[in-house]
Amino acid sequence: MINFDNFQRSLDESQPKYTWPALLKALWWDAKGDWDRAHRIARDDPTPDGARVHAYLHRKEGDLWNADYWYQRAGVARPEGTSDDEWKELTGYFGKIIPE
Repeated sequence: MINFDNFQRSLDESQPKYTWPALLKALWWDAKGDWDRAHRIARDDPTPDGARVHAYLHRKEGDLWNADYWYQRAGVARPEGTSDDEWKELTGYFGKIIPE
């Protein structure tokens, strides 16, 4: 498990930890400003979790129509809060399932 503060500190590194699941890495790359790399990772994950991260990324870029499509694929509604709030929620969710 990783807490949010440790995840935030990891953003000073040049690479995410190799033991992290792909979708946590996608969120890490997004936070580092590499939306394209984050998008490639999310796009390649066929699970509802992959669709959820994919939706967040399109929401963040301002493509709400596309985001809503991916939220539907994930089986969730678009969150009411900010995309920053959503990023924190997602990193918390994926951070709880990783080995450290």
